Amino acid sequence: MTETVPWTCPTCNTVTDTPFCPVCGEEPLRTRDLTLRGFVEHTFEAFTSIDSKLVRSFRNLLAHPGLLTVAFLQGRRKPYLGPVPLFLIANVVFFAIESLVGGKVFTTTLDSHLHTQPWSGFAPHLVEARLAVLHKTLELYAPAFDQAVEVKARSLIIFMALFFALVPMLVFLRRRRPLIAHAVFSLHFYSFLLLLLCVAAVVQAMVGWVGGLGFTSDGVDHFLAISLLMASAVYLYFSIAPVYGTRGVARVAATLVFTVFVGVIALGYRFALLLITLYSTS
Repeated sequence: MTETVPWTCPTCNTVTDTPFCPVCGEEPLRTRDLTLRGFVEHTFEAFTSIDSKLVRSFRNLLAHPGLLTVAFLQGRRKPYLGPVPLFLIANVVFFAIESLVGGKVFTTTLDSHLHTQPWSGFAPHLVEARLAVLHKTLELYAPAFDQAVEVKARSLIIFMALFFALVPMLVFLRRRRPLIAHAVFSLHFYSFLLLLLCVAAVVQAMVGWVGGLGFTSDGVDHFLAISLLMASAVYLYFSIAPVYGTRGVARVAATLVFTVFVGVIALGYRFALLLITLYSTS
């Protein structure tokens, strides 16, 4: 058995002769750690190691719906990323993919708000009133709106997850679970949904690459919306049972209710983005 030269932990100043600090788990600094090769090795290990929390969390998020929520509620939190960090990382991945391919999954142009959305009947009145206050024409204002809404569409997604948490709370009101339990379920579901949206962004881009309208096509937008809802329904169906213990008809009913609200909240999010962007962009 190889002996380790005594060393002082740089994190907690504990003197030890073990490979890892018995107090905080720190490793001794090696000369190679401060080289480019050592830096790359540490980075690669952190993101690709089969034992890393990141890989394990995303693998179970995709392959075992509901497992992460159950593990968190049971107190098994060491093996996985917490629901908030997991959601934030998924959001960063979504932001990166959309930026890379020029995607606009949640970005709705001002022209679309005025002509193709469910609220297009009264949206022109809101826009006209805002333009009158700003003393601008629609032609001058639209580019600024479209640029602003693109940033807000990616950065405010967490509010959808927070609103969705109210749905299982009401559906399973008799279970008397704390709101945080439903919030964890919601954050895990929306982490999955964000990864699904990455696929949607790539599909939209591919449609444009082969000569289609891509991100400007309402047809592609509607097709992807329906596909995302169907995929969400399947995921929710498999995650409801382990988390809430619901089976049979009640499980199917809960899935339908959850799926409907996924669509409603997505539409509400787009409308909220219209209002937020309209009254915060000049």
